[in-house]
Amino acid sequence: MQADTPSRAFLTVAEPQLFVADIRAACDFFTARLGFAIEFTYGEPPYYAQVKRDAARLNLRCVKQPVIDPVLRDREELLAASLTVATAAEITQLAEELGFRNMWLAEHHFSTYGLLARPLMYALHLANKTRTIRVGTAVIVVPLHHPLVIAEEIATVDLLTGGRLDVGLGRGYQRYEFERLGIDIGESRSRWEEAVDIILLALAGKPFSFEGTHYRIPETTVFPHGVQHPHPPIWVVAQSLESVESTVRRGFNLLSGGNGVPLERLREFRHAFDRHVAIFRPVQQLHVGIQRPVYVAESEAEARAISEQARWNMRVTLSLRGGYEQVDKGRAIPVPPPTEPSTEEFLDTYSVIGTPDVCIQQIKRLQEAMKIDHFNCSFWFGDVPQDKVLASMRRFAKDVMPAFR
Repeated sequence: MQADTPSRAFLTVAEPQLFVADIRAACDFFTARLGFAIEFTYGEPPYYAQVKRDAARLNLRCVKQPVIDPVLRDREELLAASLTVATAAEITQLAEELGFRNMWLAEHHFSTYGLLARPLMYALHLANKTRTIRVGTAVIVVPLHHPLVIAEEIATVDLLTGGRLDVGLGRGYQRYEFERLGIDIGESRSRWEEAVDIILLALAGKPFSFEGTHYRIPETTVFPHGVQHPHPPIWVVAQSLESVESTVRRGFNLLSGGNGVPLERLREFRHAFDRHVAIFRPVQQLHVGIQRPVYVAESEAEARAISEQARWNMRVTLSLRGGYEQVDKGRAIPVPPPTEPSTEEFLDTYSVIGTPDVCIQQIKRLQEAMKIDHFNCSFWFGDVPQDKVLASMRRFAKDVMPAFR
């Protein structure tokens, strides 16, 4: 990428788009203050190839030139991040238009596996760009933050969204993230238990104090107070039997089934869930949901091709969970696990990818395995172009959703 004069900057917007305000702000910044031509690096999912295609779709002129200066690469990173944020906004707006109920946002740090370090901040951004869809965190990694700060941010976003916030909480699984924040991942469960106690006390809106192993809090009251009382709906992403038990014991909703979790494991989670419900007898009925990569294809051949994009996410997830991750200057590398499912097995067991009839069948299998009443569609994964993501969402709403109404 090579610097150029502001008068020759190659960033323009030809016509309005669904989320053109975000792009125009980025373009104005680059054009007026920096001024340069941009090289987009190819074939490095899910980042630069996606940016190049989205820029072309938004009528941004992109000129390929050699990268000669690390400082200029920082500017490329900034534009890439701006386009990524705007792309997610477009997905959310279309989801609302198509009748989806929720938009979920994950928290990740220090690699291109995820670009949202503060999902509550972006949830508020998306709420400001929509009218009815609920926005949620899946999840806030609780042990990485002070629980009083989490409670304050939850209450603030709940207030500013008018009560459209759902809260997903998680214990975290990436040693890579914990190490860089100076936190022992071996303490994650004990930190989680104390922190959740504090968050619930804080969101109740009354003065409280707390004395624990990790946190000692003198009498404290958290402001502001949120709209939903005593707090927004709370979900926990549980990927272990211990987490399923903790979720039911606290009366939280359960979400599971992310990358690399097979159908047999989900059945184990449901059996454990039912056992613990019988023991703890929650006051309110608990909701159960599953997340899967979703793509409604026009043909079997397209489904097989798209499945390799979802495999990228699964490889990175499993490597970060298993501690054999490779991150090069922030780039998450899709390291294959020791044993990996074939394309047929991946499509059959780990995803909802296929023609509409196949997707309906796969979701019904998930319903049977875990008796879900919530299905979280991960439409945006790997290096799938944005126009294909949006087309898949439209096919899902038209051809798949009616089978479950």
